[in-house]
Parts: sequence; structure tokens; C-alpha cells
Amino acid sequence: MTRKEDAADSRPTSPFEQPGDRIGPYELVAAIGEGGYGTVWRAIRRSPYVQQVAIKIVKAGMDSTAVVSRFGQERQTLARMDHPGIARVLDGGLTPRARPYFVMEFVEGLPIVAWCEKCRASQLDRVALLADVADAVQHAHAKGVIHRDLKPSNVLVGEGSDGRLRAKVIDFGIAKALADDAGTGVTMTLEGQVLGTAEYMSPEQADPDRLDEVDTRSDVYALGAILYELLCGRPPVGASGGSTRSRIELLRSAR
Repeated sequence: MTRKEDAADSRPTSPFEQPGDRIGPYELVAAIGEGGYGTVWRAIRRSPYVQQVAIKIVKAGMDSTAVVSRFGQERQTLARMDHPGIARVLDGGLTPRARPYFVMEFVEGLPIVAWCEKCRASQLDRVALLADVADAVQHAHAKGVIHRDLKPSNVLVGEGSDGRLRAKVIDFGIAKALADDAGTGVTMTLEGQVLGTAEYMSPEQADPDRLDEVDTRSDVYALGAILYELLCGRPPVGASGGSTRSRIELLRSAR
């Protein structure tokens, strides 16, 4: 065992991950995303083969029982999926700092709107890409999962290993299972807690008094909002005139 591997097996003194840290066979390269309770890293699997992956790790100080449960739910939700338009789960466990992580397929690409603008995609190409995304979302619905945060930054577009253009749905961090694996229908959402991105929310998802009405149709609404932005250059709510509006104002507009 090398000194580097030996050090990775001992408990680190710093609570934060750094580039070059090892988590089992994975070496962290760079942080590429951050959410409410997790950080996503680009990483390289070093053994028994070399593979580029993405690793999502619970943030230091965020590993409460509720957060760890939600993190586990996200991992289980992704493990249900088997569709080329949804990033796959490959592995999981605990870091040397004893925080949960899971390993995903690394998706290299741009958010769908940014990709279309960069490539000057035609309206027909934009609609065709959105149709691919809708197919992936339909697969999630067939598996009993509502994404609840579909937006351009959660749909990445790039070339697949076969050279073909691919759109992939990512970040199921606030997804809702229509029924969990035990059949109880439990989710980690607190009563009256509005989750998601207001610019792409359906009216019922933006209303704390109507959250029990949120179902697969809310994802369909969000797909429509993404399509609106792809064709019109801005989301249907919240971006007129370049003004900055508070979340409360955006939720009111969505309702």
C-alpha cells in the first residue's frame, strides 16, 4: 500500500474534502456542483480500472438524521432508474470522514438552454431535445418517482460515448417517491414545505396549501416551462426585463 492510500484509510483531521483526497478507489479531482446538503465532485476511479465519475457527498455539518435519510432516499431513487437519459448510480458508502456518499455516472455537458444558445440550435432541434428529456422523465414516472425540480440546469446536454448528442436529467435531491420500497409512501418533505425552483414550478407546487396535489403533472408543467424558455429566451415566470424578484414574489406569480 502506498503512503497516499495509507493516509486515505486513516481518519482525516479536516472536515472538508480537498482535491486529491481518496474515497476508497476514487480520487477527488474538483468540486463541480453544490446543493442544499450535498457537494458533487468530479473524481477518477483508480482501481481495478480507470473511470471518470461524479461523487455526491453530504456536506460537513449537514449530516443530521433527516438529511442522511433524504440523501439515502435520493440514492435509492436513482438506483431504480435504467434509462440513457438519467445519470446512473454506480456505487456508494461512507467517506473516511464517515459522511455518506454515492457515485454516479459523470455527465459532461452544458445545461440545455446554454447548450442550445452556444450551438445556435434551431427551434426544431430544441423541441427534439426536450422530447428526449420528456422520455427520461416518463421513465422516472413509470418507476414511481416525481423529480420536482426540473429546470435547465438539471438537464445536461453533451455527446455520449457513441458520439451522439445526449440529454441527461440529473439531481433527484428533492424527488418524491409515489410509494417507497416498503410501500408506505413516506417522503422527507415537511408539511407545508415548498421545494423546487419557482420559475419552473406548477401552481400547486408553489402553494403550501396544495402540496398534496403535487403529482407527475407537476413535472410535465416544468417541462413546459423549460420548453417555453428554449423557444422564447426566458422562463415563463421571473425573468421579464432582467429584474430580480424575491422568492416570495416568484411563488406568488407561479400560483
